[in-house]
Amino acid sequence: MGSVVFSLDAELGWGFHDLAEPPVQRVEAGRRGWEHCLELFEEFDVPATWAIVGHLLLESCDGRHAAHPAPAGWFERERTDWRDREDLRFAPDLVDAVLASSVDHEFASHSFSHVLFGQPEVDREIAAAELERAVDLAAEWDQSIDSFVYPRNDIGHRDVLAEYGVRAYRGRSPTRDGVRGLFDAAVRSQSPLVRPTVDEYGLVNVPASLFLFGFEGPARTVTESVWTDPMVLQARRGIDEAAARDGIFHIWFHPNNLTRPRDARRLRTILAYVDRTRRGTGLEVETMADVARRIDRKRGIDGGTVASSGGLERRP
Repeated sequence: MGSVVFSLDAELGWGFHDLAEPPVQRVEAGRRGWEHCLELFEEFDVPATWAIVGHLLLESCDGRHAAHPAPAGWFERERTDWRDREDLRFAPDLVDAVLASSVDHEFASHSFSHVLFGQPEVDREIAAAELERAVDLAAEWDQSIDSFVYPRNDIGHRDVLAEYGVRAYRGRSPTRDGVRGLFDAAVRSQSPLVRPTVDEYGLVNVPASLFLFGFEGPARTVTESVWTDPMVLQARRGIDEAAARDGIFHIWFHPNNLTRPRDARRLRTILAYVDRTRRGTGLEVETMADVARRIDRKRGIDGGTVASSGGLERRP
């Protein structure tokens, strides 16, 4: 029996502040999508890993962050275009809603200011500053950070994560997004299940399986007009496989992906299917931290191997 994991990149404006032309529809959908996700997860009693940008825990700031070693101009939009958009820069109310939920969600980190850890200009000093600030802010909220989701899945400086006590991170998916992913599933019969691995820093890599909004635009509209939502079909297949055998089906997305009613319907349909399946099969729903703890119990903190369907193996 496997499990299902949901992880969310909760970022509001910080997911787009470095872009020359941020996508207006998604920027403005961030708060509404966040609230709607919480409602749906509570309706079906499904826990998720909420990877939250640390800056959102603040109630105010000067927009300069002089002590942060970020590249010049990194916080410019906060001081200019979005100077009066506190709704995009701060979200203690939304963070509190996650922590106060009747569902036992995981509080995780999406860095302090959405720095891309894998880029050449992001050195170890910047990565450490991002983790240190995120960890300190979490502590002010009586939270610890066990899991980390890299902004834009740009993986780097894993040693820094380990140094600041992080136990798990979301790794890249072995499958492709969008139409190519649908082709892989339908034609190549590629399984959407993933296996967590332990890297050389002792971190548990919980790879993604499916980006829930990787098939959008006109192609989605046309497909849904003559067929079932293909992302729902992919999700059902992954859930069924997880219920039938060992492995993890890891769904991820952003709250700001819920820009239209049909997006919320997609999520609701999948959560309802998860709920029905676990009632009938014993399928588990885990957070990333749950996975890391399970792997630690199997391998022992002092070393060993990585989770696979039957045993453990170590990977660099």
